[in-house]
Amino acid sequence: MLELTPEKIDLWFVFFDAIQDESLLNQYRRLLTQAERQQEKRFYFVKDQRRYLITRALVRTVLSRYAPIAPEQWLFAANAYGRPEIANPHLSQKISFNLSHTQSLIVLGVTSGNALGVDTENVRLRQAPLEIAQHYFSPDEVRALSELPTETQYQRFFQYWTLKESYIKARGMGLSIPLDQFGFHFAADREIGISIHPALNDQPSRWHFWQFKPAADYLVAVCAERFGSAKQTLIMRNSVPLVKEELLEGGLCHAR
Repeated sequence: MLELTPEKIDLWFVFFDAIQDESLLNQYRRLLTQAERQQEKRFYFVKDQRRYLITRALVRTVLSRYAPIAPEQWLFAANAYGRPEIANPHLSQKISFNLSHTQSLIVLGVTSGNALGVDTENVRLRQAPLEIAQHYFSPDEVRALSELPTETQYQRFFQYWTLKESYIKARGMGLSIPLDQFGFHFAADREIGISIHPALNDQPSRWHFWQFKPAADYLVAVCAERFGSAKQTLIMRNSVPLVKEELLEGGLCHAR
């Protein structure tokens, strides 16, 4: 069983297009509830069905690495904003988790107790909709974006976008938080800073942020609630649920 502490955030990466074995997929399906199996069938495209199935299997098998509960016995309930949370009673510690997926990649973040948000984007296949920035980014972000060369704007757009998604997911309130009421900036030492409008009733000092590429085409952002003055660390693993897991090369990353 893996140790889980607030000073450590575990990130699990699954490149789900590589999982084609039907017998393994059937093993995943047996871990799901009847409602989850029905939800899988509601997706029209096979790729979306497979992504959903592997995502649910990943959550269930990974959570069982941290608590003596079988994968098929995990219970979940949505909060007031629709975010899924663990509903099993009598856990010895509170486990926080968050999910994101993009073209072929699923990312699952897990930590103990503190709020957590993760987001990922495929920055090669997806075009950056720069017009969105004018309507949804903070004034400082819009200005900083406009001052960059065109080829750099696309990269910066996704940096802003994934960080914004990670923050609203960590808050657990989804798009009820206006995206233009908080903004990010990058200091010379590459530290990620956030400015928050007073209306959001939050403090920048509450959060740690990370941003990195686990593979050439993918950008990941992580937002985690600080744990006192302790330095928080990311530990990253590639996984095929029920088959293998391996630490990513350089798979340890300190907060910036």
